[in-house]
Amino acid sequence: MAKALVIYATRTNQTKGIADLVAEGMRLKGCEVTVVNVNEFDKKGVDPQVFDAIILGAATYHGEMIQTMKTFLFNLEKFSLEGKIGGAFGAYGWSGEAPGRIYDTLKNIYKMDMVAGPLMLKNPSLGGGIQMAQDYGKEIAKKLGL
Repeated sequence: MAKALVIYATRTNQTKGIADLVAEGMRLKGCEVTVVNVNEFDKKGVDPQVFDAIILGAATYHGEMIQTMKTFLFNLEKFSLEGKIGGAFGAYGWSGEAPGRIYDTLKNIYKMDMVAGPLMLKNPSLGGGIQMAQDYGKEIAKKLGL
């Protein structure tokens, strides 16, 4: 069974909601998914290398990615992620830079096999956000061969 890891950083739990919906979309296709708040990553002893897909999400706050995700993204270089399936998502109020920056880093620095693009939502429950987040998860699952 394919295994995916979803790691998110959030301020108001909007990004957590998106993370849960992306995970749900993957589970609907038969993927085993672990969802972790970036602040709990070290405490949980999670090893990204044992997962087939790594999906990261962060909110954009004042035009910037939340600092905990910035730090986490930098620290990911100690793991071998080349060729793993990847995705990026995030919640935003106005500008939404974080998902694109995560996406570009995973693709260009870590050489991951990314899905079509980052998922950007203002809120998981507005304007079809639930369906879009689940569909993003299903797209990742499809890339995993499910």
